[in-house]
Amino acid sequence: MNKPDSDKFHDYGPHFYGRRKGRKLRTTMQGLLDEQLPKLRYDPADSPAAQFGNRPADIFLEIGFGGGENLAAVAAARPDAGFIGAEPFVNGVASLLRHIEDRDLSNIRIWDDDVRLIFGGMAAASLAGAYVLFPDPWPKRRHAARRILAPAVLDELARLIRPAGRLVLASDHPAAKSWLLQSASSHPAFRWTARRPVDWRECPQGLVPTRYMMKAERESRTPNWFLFERCGD
Repeated sequence: MNKPDSDKFHDYGPHFYGRRKGRKLRTTMQGLLDEQLPKLRYDPADSPAAQFGNRPADIFLEIGFGGGENLAAVAAARPDAGFIGAEPFVNGVASLLRHIEDRDLSNIRIWDDDVRLIFGGMAAASLAGAYVLFPDPWPKRRHAARRILAPAVLDELARLIRPAGRLVLASDHPAAKSWLLQSASSHPAFRWTARRPVDWRECPQGLVPTRYMMKAERESRTPNWFLFERCGD
């Protein structure tokens, strides 16, 4: 199994930036966390495919799934595929568990911590694609090291996404749009697929509006989507 050089992650440091918990959960949501999360938690000691009973050929990763609306929707549309969601924010994890229960989904596994901690256990080309949708923008230059799409993370996504697989990025923040697009475009393993403005102005087919996207639109912020393809044979 090809594993990354852990020294690369010194580029942005070991510290996690961002919230891990918000307002106190309702009793029902806390119950979902206590009862369902242990059954659905991603096991970094095992291969991605082995986490699912049908060992799916296509496995997708969403980094920072927020409230889980998109992850639940794409998983419902592809019952033959496996989906891994990484989100350290406990309220978001509880929200995803509610979506899983409401939709009776069995093809999602959850990593409720920093996604960088599970990269090393994944074999090269083990993912069909990955999503990074509306990440924390960290617009100030002095906070650039806190951005999720750091060079070391892009290197890992390049290793993990198989040739012709997709990397889907989105943001409503002007600064975040710029660094997402610039970071992925400058990486030799990814090719931006856009051919005309509509390709980045409209939500890609199969994705659904999330609470963050709808909030952006209410506040007159325009979201954009950037689809990249993993280069290679």
